[in-house]
Amino acid sequence: MEIETPPGTKRLIDGVLRVYYDGYWVKAYEAPADTLLAKKRLIEALTRRLFNHVEHGLNVPGTRLNEARHAFDSEQDPERKRVKGAMLAGALFNHAADIFTKLVDLQALGAEIRHDNALMRECGDLLQEALVLGKMVLHRSGEEGIDELWGEPFKAFAFPIEDFYKSRYMKIAQTMRAIDRIADELVAVFGGLPAFAGFEPLVRAFADAAKVKCETLRTESDIFDVWASFVVSAERLCGFTPRLPADRTLAEEHWLARGLALIAQGKDLVAYMARARVSMPKSTREFIERLQQFRAGRSSSGSAVAAFEERRPAAPSPSGVELR
Repeated sequence: MEIETPPGTKRLIDGVLRVYYDGYWVKAYEAPADTLLAKKRLIEALTRRLFNHVEHGLNVPGTRLNEARHAFDSEQDPERKRVKGAMLAGALFNHAADIFTKLVDLQALGAEIRHDNALMRECGDLLQEALVLGKMVLHRSGEEGIDELWGEPFKAFAFPIEDFYKSRYMKIAQTMRAIDRIADELVAVFGGLPAFAGFEPLVRAFADAAKVKCETLRTESDIFDVWASFVVSAERLCGFTPRLPADRTLAEEHWLARGLALIAQGKDLVAYMARARVSMPKSTREFIERLQQFRAGRSSSGSAVAAFEERRPAAPSPSGVELR
């Protein structure tokens, strides 16, 4: 009987330190000493990452916090209030970061900064409020919110850095599982079709590259190879050309166009998750539902598409360009 690996187990695998969560061995990093300076650097990095992945217009300077709060409190239209709430979250976040930066500077001058310091408490309150309002914020794609990103700065501020690292490993493992699930669903729908011969290896290569990108920091020496592999595998997947029968019908053309659009959507969704390093459960669920609806239409008895599945695709043209 195989013994289950306990979560949090660390192991050297091919010379790389990895930690086990949710069925995945995630690349692990040594956590820095738990100092205010280390927290400042971590929060700065999380700030850049946060505003890089959320909808535009939210990076409101902390100096405009009172204006942002007034705009939010006085807005009556629900849709506009959501946007202004998201902008207020950005202002709260930046104001907390401004205060925390000054506290670190004071500590560097020899001042003792205790955790019960009034400004430290204010930082915590600001980040906590930003976390609540972060639920109004959408991912840059507009598909769903990723409020987990708003919670990370608060965790980095409130908890030991080692604990923050552990929470990140768990989220990365969950993201890897979501990436594999999307790849599996794409293969289940398209992998067995004659017109899509050669499709599965492209999907698997992209999913693998996305998982490596997900666990690799931009400061790592191999980021150049990791990012290049990720981008190229995505381009190859979206550049896939099905081999279609020369006498294809208009219904078959429409069906293939829908299928290729779904593949592009799946590629985008995986890319969003790999770059943000968080799963997007709502978007994943809705995408898989669209795939399943497409598959159900494909297998309808007597349909033109069902007949098409039994036909052999046309051979490649002499120039090597496949018919599309």
